[in-house]
Amino acid sequence: MKISIGSDHAGLELKEALAACLRARGADVADRGTHSKDSVDYPDFAQAVARDVAAGTADFGVLVCWTGVGVAIAANKIPGARAVNCFNAETAELSRRHNNANVICFGEKFIAAGDAEAWLDVFLKTPFDGGRHARRVGKLEPSCGVPVA
Repeated sequence: MKISIGSDHAGLELKEALAACLRARGADVADRGTHSKDSVDYPDFAQAVARDVAAGTADFGVLVCWTGVGVAIAANKIPGARAVNCFNAETAELSRRHNNANVICFGEKFIAAGDAEAWLDVFLKTPFDGGRHARRVGKLEPSCGVPVA
């Protein structure tokens, strides 16, 4: 499984922990940065990860910032990315089952590394239910006539 991962400076520590966890589980991890605590702009990293997922060069994306909110907003500007800010195992599971989410976002300020690792595991193992949910997810794509940007 190929995972694209990224963060801003405020999510660096959790990103590094999640990347190490993914590599230990055998995932091919593309780290899109940042790589230091120097202040950076989160949209740059969020959109790089989202582009990997939308292009199919990564199966899933993982993003971290201080709250998880900014990276989710930025990633969702990329057509084909469906980013969700998860705060427990149930949101990780349901975002896959019902929304076919392909980018999971975390807030380092609020989530312990062990919890994020567990929720990421749920996210990656949960299949999309399809059916009535596929129709709804289809309405999120640019082809439905609703502007994405």
